[in-house]
Amino acid sequence: MVMLPRCVFKRVLQQFYSGHQGNPKSLLSAAFTALPGGDAAAGRRSQATIPDIRERTLIAVKPDGVQRRLVGQIMQRFEQRGFKLVGLKMLQVSDDLLSQHYSELRTKPFYPRLLHYMTSGPVVVMVWEGHKVVQTSRMMVGHTNPAEAQAGTVRGDFSFHVSRNVVHASDSLEGAQREIQLWFQKKELLSWDSCDQTVTCEV
Repeated sequence: MVMLPRCVFKRVLQQFYSGHQGNPKSLLSAAFTALPGGDAAAGRRSQATIPDIRERTLIAVKPDGVQRRLVGQIMQRFEQRGFKLVGLKMLQVSDDLLSQHYSELRTKPFYPRLLHYMTSGPVVVMVWEGHKVVQTSRMMVGHTNPAEAQAGTVRGDFSFHVSRNVVHASDSLEGAQREIQLWFQKKELLSWDSCDQTVTCEV
């Protein structure tokens, strides 16, 4: 007896109820297509219909978020949204790394305070992948000033002052690419196939 992974079984059921009733050959074909590598051509067609599916962004839980044990809740929001985690690590950030990350802010009068804040404890850094993940993540994180962030966003729910706003999210595709290269080595990022991708992303 062949045991199908749970996500593949769900996909087969969806195809069954969408038009395979009473046709065992058609159902068998659907099961084969759903299996990894079962229909490479169909897989290529599905990928082609999903624009920007490989888009990536950098999300960092800042020291106050780590200290307040918010890492799990923040990660859960991105997972529930359907994004795929491809990079994750916890580190004590160096002044040099921060000076590169915040290169545009180094001349600002508040930069020394920002540096002190970001080195006050460990940071959890993640790379998430998905369709329009940069734009969507910015909306999920909320306004830089928590007083202006909507309820339901990370900052709107967990932060109350701009100097301690819990999380960082890349603000553009170009910014995300630069920040990911800064925080992660290429070997630290994984490329893997999520079994629910065609269910959640196909357009």
